[in-house]
Amino acid sequence: MQGSKLYVGNLNFDVKEDQLKELFAPHGEIKDLIIIKDKFSGRSKGFGFVEFSKPEEAQKAADALNDQDFEGRGLRIAEAKPKRDDRG
Repeated sequence: MQGSKLYVGNLNFDVKEDQLKELFAPHGEIKDLIIIKDKFSGRSKGFGFVEFSKPEEAQKAADALNDQDFEGRGLRIAEAKPKRDDRG
């Protein structure tokens, strides 16, 4: 893994950012964390992103937490891909 930002999918829709931070914090220093929400309803879309200070920390977290049950759902963790520009 080269990047320090992880995609975290298959989240329980009721999971809050502080719960996610608590889960990932033991694996390294978190620079940024967000759960993606629907802009109209404010409801979680079931995925988010966690960015670590170092790629090694992200790799450690991914290795430890991928497929782990969290709040009743098996997490899907992968290196985050750059955001695509689909406008044209």
